[in-house]
Amino acid sequence: MDRFLIRGGRPLHGEIPIGGAKNSALKLLVAGLLTSERLVLGNVPRIADIATMSDLLRQHGVEVEDLDGTGGTLSVGGAITNTEAPYDIVSKMRASILVLGPLLARAREARVSLPGGCAIGTRPVDMHLKGLESLGAEIRLEGGYIDARAPNGLLGSRVVLPFASVGATENLLMAATLAEGRTEIVNAAREPEIADLIGCLSAMGARISGEGTGTLTIDGVSALHGARYDVMPDRIECGTYACAVGIAGGDVRLLGGDGAHLGAVIRALEEAGVEVSQEPGALRVRRQGRLQGVDVMTEPYPGFPTDMQAQFMALLSVAEGASMVTETIFENRFMHVPELSRMGARINVHGSSAIIRGVSGLSGAPVMATDLRASFSLILAGLAAEGETVLSRVYHLDRGYEAVERKLSGCGARIERVND
Repeated sequence: MDRFLIRGGRPLHGEIPIGGAKNSALKLLVAGLLTSERLVLGNVPRIADIATMSDLLRQHGVEVEDLDGTGGTLSVGGAITNTEAPYDIVSKMRASILVLGPLLARAREARVSLPGGCAIGTRPVDMHLKGLESLGAEIRLEGGYIDARAPNGLLGSRVVLPFASVGATENLLMAATLAEGRTEIVNAAREPEIADLIGCLSAMGARISGEGTGTLTIDGVSALHGARYDVMPDRIECGTYACAVGIAGGDVRLLGGDGAHLGAVIRALEEAGVEVSQEPGALRVRRQGRLQGVDVMTEPYPGFPTDMQAQFMALLSVAEGASMVTETIFENRFMHVPELSRMGARINVHGSSAIIRGVSGLSGAPVMATDLRASFSLILAGLAAEGETVLSRVYHLDRGYEAVERKLSGCGARIERVND
């Protein structure tokens, strides 16, 4: 099993390329279920979750091909020969639930394993199921599986989401593209990844309006066709490396970074004393002075993203003064706090809020990753710590970040991957 060895104390200088967005690429791959023609995706991140989703699509009979030999350009499409998404694949990645809508829309039936629990919260799928029922689907829960049928096809309807759920919005959006008539999704999520999915679906022939608003209108079509589409840059990866510069100090250009997708994160970084500026083709991040404590609260987009909470908490652990981080999206997303505390951070959790009292320095220690974003928060702490940090369970990190050690070491960090 791999581990990371990190020796802190070095500022970062240079350039870091930002890859394609994990949270977008996974959904764009699933969109390939909506057509028998080929959907070619560029700028695909080379991460474990993409391999898992590719395996799931192949399970359904769809072909997934690596067109450039690197995994950066994938082709997906073909006949659906199996409509079951089994537990052994779905349990690896909750995004697998998103095959439900496209399978129903195109094959008119689906049997998808319930995803079960998750380290950072239960994340129920009730909104997905109720929304699909509004489109005419017949749904039963049996033996840990969702059995769904729409023998006469899906019918357009008005769906009001009680919460701006990203996953439910995406599932309903894809299903509605092949539904008969008009569908309206009210209180839809507005994340940039939703806009990327809309862009891809539109390139495939879908008729969707309302991008960037809380109401999406979809006029169903009889069939979608193939297309060529590039995945958007990963705003969470960009924000994560911005935090790396913030906690370690230095001056780094994040190639492909787009500040337009990171408004709340950039405002919090600037308030903490980190300089962020948009340049042609890159986001430049600098920090020379001392960090200052700030308060942040996670919210649906355009608020502060929950996927940046752990990384920002690591940065605040060495900021002057006190800070408060409040988590409103997931009920159990402070699992990184005990590990940061092992390195000398002073953090007290009270319900959904964490109080951070900044310390002058952290100390390297053996620590363990608990989930994807928490794993990178410990790398950030290691970059600022005195001595050596040993991070175990880095398979969590590999799910969503590509070539971390190469990108950071290229800017002067002392980080290496070792295998036991």
